[in-house]
Amino acid sequence: MTGRQLLRRMAFAAFLGAILVFALFPLYYAFTTSVTPSGELFRPEIFPERWTAEHYRGILAGAFLRNILNSALVSAAVVVLTLAFALGAAYALARIRFRGRAAVLFGILAISMFPQIAVLAGMFELVRSFGLFDSLGALIFSYLTLTLPFAAWVLATFMHAIPVELEEAAALDGASPLSVLLRIFVPLLQPALAATGLLVFIAAWNEFLFALTFTLSDESRTVPVAIALLSGSSAFELPWGSIMAAAVLVTAPIVALALLFQRHIVSGLLAGAIKQ
Repeated sequence: MTGRQLLRRMAFAAFLGAILVFALFPLYYAFTTSVTPSGELFRPEIFPERWTAEHYRGILAGAFLRNILNSALVSAAVVVLTLAFALGAAYALARIRFRGRAAVLFGILAISMFPQIAVLAGMFELVRSFGLFDSLGALIFSYLTLTLPFAAWVLATFMHAIPVELEEAAALDGASPLSVLLRIFVPLLQPALAATGLLVFIAAWNEFLFALTFTLSDESRTVPVAIALLSGSSAFELPWGSIMAAAVLVTAPIVALALLFQRHIVSGLLAGAIKQ
């Protein structure tokens, strides 16, 4: 190895290390703050001298566990409904030829570009007219408008890469379109479904605007709103320890899911990047 190659490798390793520190330091700071006693929060220390679980005990003593359960139920329901509807829509867009298909695809992409605030008033009227206000059903219904266009677009792209000969062979054997979708496309799309499902789960788990607008009580409130309502009279009187403890508890399930489905996510992203 020449000196220039060694220098390039060292520079590349330093660059990756800087990115890693930049990405992980906020998580480290949140964790160390969550275990630091309240009287020592504003001391400029990288490692706390004393560790405590008082912030975790305080945050779990209230309604925060109920808020976590609400977020988990809403996010899981949104993932299941989004993938179920998006599979059918993606199959129609990728395999069925009809007039205006390109316009439909463009419309789906355009819908996903709308900011939430642009549809908030209309969505509020729909939620109220359906009698869903201040319920988990309101969040599930409204989140589908955010996740379904994205999921249908992504899955349609993946379906385009599957050879049409597999579908034709199944049709010759007498398989119905539903059987083709469930027995051929779904097994082949498992990496794509895992990657898309995780992104949908993260979007539903972290959503704030609809959750703030459509819920009022702790019985239906999700964790982003619950964290935002932890307040004080000034910045220095905010319960930063409790806020950071809540942030750690909210981030942990996302990290666990990402590690659990890491192989499927990487396979899905790579499969979507290969043109067959």
